[in-house]
Amino acid sequence: MERIWLKSYPAYVPAEIDTAQLQSLAQLLQESCAAYPGRVAFVQMGTSLTYRQLDEQSRAFAAWLQQAGLVRGDRIALMLPNTLQYPIAMFGALRAGLVVVNTNPLYTAPELEHQLTDSGASAIVIVENFAHVLQEVLPRTAVKRVLVTAVGDMLGFPRGPLVNFVVRRVRRQVPPWRIPAATLFRAALAAGRSLTFRPVELTAADLAYLQYTGGTTGVAKGAMLSHGNVSANVLQSQAWLGNTIEDGVPTLITALPLYHIFALTGNCLLFLRKGWKNVLIINPRDIAATIADMRRHPFAFISGVNTLFNALLHSPAFRALDFKPLRCTLGGGMAVQEAVARRWLEVTGCTLTQAWGLTETSPAACINPPAEAFNGSIGLPISSTEVSIRDDAGAELAVGEAGELCVRGPQVMQGYWQRPEETAQVMLPQGWLRTGDVGRMDARGYVYIEDRKKDMILVSGFNVYPNEVEAAVAHHPGILEAAAVAQPDEHSGEVVALFVVRKDPGLSERDVIEFSRKSLAGYKVPRHVYFRKELLKSNVGKILRKELRDELRRAVPPG
Repeated sequence: MERIWLKSYPAYVPAEIDTAQLQSLAQLLQESCAAYPGRVAFVQMGTSLTYRQLDEQSRAFAAWLQQAGLVRGDRIALMLPNTLQYPIAMFGALRAGLVVVNTNPLYTAPELEHQLTDSGASAIVIVENFAHVLQEVLPRTAVKRVLVTAVGDMLGFPRGPLVNFVVRRVRRQVPPWRIPAATLFRAALAAGRSLTFRPVELTAADLAYLQYTGGTTGVAKGAMLSHGNVSANVLQSQAWLGNTIEDGVPTLITALPLYHIFALTGNCLLFLRKGWKNVLIINPRDIAATIADMRRHPFAFISGVNTLFNALLHSPAFRALDFKPLRCTLGGGMAVQEAVARRWLEVTGCTLTQAWGLTETSPAACINPPAEAFNGSIGLPISSTEVSIRDDAGAELAVGEAGELCVRGPQVMQGYWQRPEETAQVMLPQGWLRTGDVGRMDARGYVYIEDRKKDMILVSGFNVYPNEVEAAVAHHPGILEAAAVAQPDEHSGEVVALFVVRKDPGLSERDVIEFSRKSLAGYKVPRHVYFRKELLKSNVGKILRKELRDELRRAVPPG
């Protein structure tokens, strides 16, 4: 396809980026820490970590990992919320040549066991609040090194009474960890300061992350993202935002979790390269606390999902903030609703710029120009990125025709970890990735999402796969059949709805939901349960999820 989108590029955006200028994420860290040693890199609950401290502490952790016997290519899971420990542990692991396995702290025991066993992780850093889940599955994994930390471990003094109260409250809610032979993260840092770190020469081909995703369907798989993949996406995003982020206050708000690929690349890595101060929000659902941090730290950039922006806009305290420093707002992870984008512009004076990508693309693939008014599209293919619209046979379609979005560029993953068959299903010849999303491209090169090719449910930007939900509830003795589909929701965009054929006539909606909570993370638990005498099926016996989805959308229009 002719790259028709290039004619719509802002003047400052290059058609291609030079990937040779950044070969690894360890290089990114070292260059930034050398360039901005006295600047604040991260802030958590009033405590700051400078670039110099980040360099020293990540080096100490890397040295401890080497002394503990972990070698290049070993996998380490990070089961952490947005705390100062996350960047220290992540960069320390990368500097030691390890592969980071980002892990949702809210995972249930079955979810955690799958990720640890599939990745073959030999070490984990975990916040103590959730260590009891690890304890349940640890004997069935390859994990040999456990490092435990607390939310408040890196919070130095002085700190205000609010911070002390929050830390005490968190520790009261969940019993302390009880894992034999576990090491305190802060003790590992202390020990690492007196150890010699042996630098590891990393190349663009070395794996940096196993970032777990369902792909387009099915069980969670580890997308293999190399140092070159993610570094390229940092350079692409930097080139795309360009002069938008050059002026003003060098501070950003990170309300999305850093273990999610959107915040990892688009917030943590991109703005570390720019030398910005990154304000970490541990719990964005606490809108009052989030807005208080926004007030304390005037910000020029914020990213998020539609549900976050919508929640903020409903708060009078948010509307009272001073938005003069705000230069860019980036929405992704789920569709940005036009009404939310319009209201955001009215309140903040800043356009809510929509972007699109996948875990498999590190993640950015298309972004609207920041100066472009909200248009409902996911934007233009970014520098060094091609998007092709193809039919089921893989043939390219004409402009304006709807088909599967396929992406090619240096940010496209190496494949799925130890799953060659699934990799072959999504990777076309010549490096093209089949995304599973259906869309079209207009004559200007702007891309529009029409629908998802598969049945994935998107809850506040997080993927939920029907097979997983259905498999979990199938163990209930009172359920004969079940089908999970997306139901429109004003707050989350979509929630899980479950259609059930009962085996036990006395089975209730509450019974199903409570049973689901035992094996599914909260956002995967069905919000609504509908009982049917039978489920619609095709002539080969396949449940017609699309018909169920359409039924709900007719009954519950979005927004």
